[in-house]
Amino acid sequence: MQQIISLLMENKPGALMRVTGLLSQRGYNIESLTVARTLDATLSRMTIVVDVEASIRAQVIKQMNKLINVLQATDVTEGPAVNQELVLVRVRTNQQSRTAVLKEAEIFHARVVDSTLEGFVLEATGDSEKLDEFIDVMRSYGEIEITRSGVVSMSLDNRKLKLSPPIPRGAAPEEVLELQS
Repeated sequence: MQQIISLLMENKPGALMRVTGLLSQRGYNIESLTVARTLDATLSRMTIVVDVEASIRAQVIKQMNKLINVLQATDVTEGPAVNQELVLVRVRTNQQSRTAVLKEAEIFHARVVDSTLEGFVLEATGDSEKLDEFIDVMRSYGEIEITRSGVVSMSLDNRKLKLSPPIPRGAAPEEVLELQS
């Protein structure tokens, strides 16, 4: 079963490797991974879709929260969240089908990002099922090529994130107390 995990982490070299390493060591298959920095350039938001059994979801989140550089890992699979993907579809089609392709794109709220005599490049966003349908419809008009992003998720939960500053490696216990107060 797929689990959607949202991570807030320090934007540092090796952070992504630690997260993916933990998942691969445990034998979990990563379905998609999307990461980018936040408004704070020192932090990144990562969304991972991983194939795990429902019974161990909480364990996966606990393991993520223990990683260096991870400030918060949250399971957004079933909670209130907006989960979206992006797909770019190049459709090679004949002149007679061009109008139909554009009408279908409009139905799916896709936009044309490039147009040539051979066809179009269309951009669509939405949940995975909607994008699968869009791709299937576009296949009926000719040869297609696709590029698809991973899931991007934003929790709609009202909880405020309370972060303490990162603890430097090798800090003495009294220094840690000073940082946390």
